[in-house]
Amino acid sequence: MQIILLLLGFIFLIKGADFLVEGASSIARKWGVSPLVIGLTVVAFGTSMPELMVSLLSSINGSSDLAIGNVVGSNIANTLLILGVAAVIFPLKVTSGTVWKEIPLSLLAVLVLAVLANDALIDGASSSALTRIDGLAFLSFFLIFLYYTFGISKIKDSDEEDGIPTHKIYVALGMVLLGLTGLMIGGNWVVTSSSEIAKTLGLSEKLIGLTIVAIGTSLPELFTSAIAAYKHRADIAIGNVVGSNIFNVFFVLGTSSSIHSISYAPALNFDLMVAGIATAILFLFMFIGKSHSLDRWQGAIFILLYIAYLVFLVLRG
Repeated sequence: MQIILLLLGFIFLIKGADFLVEGASSIARKWGVSPLVIGLTVVAFGTSMPELMVSLLSSINGSSDLAIGNVVGSNIANTLLILGVAAVIFPLKVTSGTVWKEIPLSLLAVLVLAVLANDALIDGASSSALTRIDGLAFLSFFLIFLYYTFGISKIKDSDEEDGIPTHKIYVALGMVLLGLTGLMIGGNWVVTSSSEIAKTLGLSEKLIGLTIVAIGTSLPELFTSAIAAYKHRADIAIGNVVGSNIFNVFFVLGTSSSIHSISYAPALNFDLMVAGIATAILFLFMFIGKSHSLDRWQGAIFILLYIAYLVFLVLRG
């Protein structure tokens, strides 16, 4: 039954991503909004819904390792696996704003998380946790991100991809809603079935959060960015990933920790460091080879790095 649920989840994810990209692209073109903004907001929020549900429920149920591990693992998977796959499918031309603003902001999100979560290391507290105050701080950063995104909402790049289909607005909105619904249902089914299968193998909650659940909740981003790259819509492909990384920390952890305090295990500092290094490498890649472009060979390196990270996690246990 769990295997059937897993396969159905994949089908919902694939079709949901297809509808979401098509509808969001149409809305962007019709309203004169940059596809990058749509990727950073509507698409990123929709594909981050599985992370939100998993982290929120895990926080309430006291599964702190799963709540934080899910977000950190998802951000690593987003950068190394998803951008890697998307770039291999089609080289991603990155706008100057993304290089100098959105990517550094996603790196800032990791650094802020590392500072706020390490109470024992920084303040000498007896334990570390993300409290309601930390959650409100995350949400404040998230509001700043939304303000910035609103500011560029009417900016159109001259190198914006052509060939974006234009549907009637109610059709496009329907496609977005249908796509988001498919992603949420499919993501939930994949995560639930994967977690049940993993638990039967006796894996730790932290390992499940960083691998099975993280990859499962990142599948919407994977399918969305892969399909966007296949359709040569680099703005949505990379905006979805970078936006999701920002959403995951500032909104998902902000909301979760505002509702219920989340304990933090110092062992996750290594994984936070991996997330930060992955984002830093993405930034450096923008100036290696073709300027402001993530090429196929760079995508292949990302995929290999992610495989190495997974192998390390399994060996670490």
